[in-house]
Amino acid sequence: MREDFVNLQGSLAALTAVAVMVPALALAHGPTRQKVDVTAELAAEPAEVWAVVGDFQDMGWHPAVHATTGEGGNTLDATRLLTLGAADGPTIAEELYKYDAGKMTYSYRITEVAVEVLPVTNYSAHLTVKPRAGGGSVVEWRGAFYRGYPNNDPPPELNDEAAIKAVTAVYEAGLSALVDRFGAP
Repeated sequence: MREDFVNLQGSLAALTAVAVMVPALALAHGPTRQKVDVTAELAAEPAEVWAVVGDFQDMGWHPAVHATTGEGGNTLDATRLLTLGAADGPTIAEELYKYDAGKMTYSYRITEVAVEVLPVTNYSAHLTVKPRAGGGSVVEWRGAFYRGYPNNDPPPELNDEAAIKAVTAVYEAGLSALVDRFGAP
């Protein structure tokens, strides 16, 4: 009987130790992958919209992009360099990893960006044009990324909220420009 009691005490002590450590493990986890998904409905048919947004080498439709240069066209591993704002503006280097003109979609990742320009790391995105019920089209731009500061206790400008806010602003500005160009249904 005494042995059972000692075993029970040992089990309870181990269980208590685990219970105390669980909150600490949650705090030590680090950043989680964030996601942003923004859509816009356009009056133009999908093929007309795809003709503007479907060329990976030309992001001139986005108001923040001053110039796009790149290599590889719309083939896998094609690259592009976005120059933002002005000729001497900051840049974002990207690589195409999926392209399907028939489905009017492509996927890309950022290979190089200063966190001061876009406070994210390990960023990938998908741009898709689909038919809209009743005519017109829907453009969906979705991305997944980690905040700009990969460790615990990030500064405010590099935390999850800053990353989500920045990516959302990029998507909304681009999609608003498309609504201005093609009209809303």
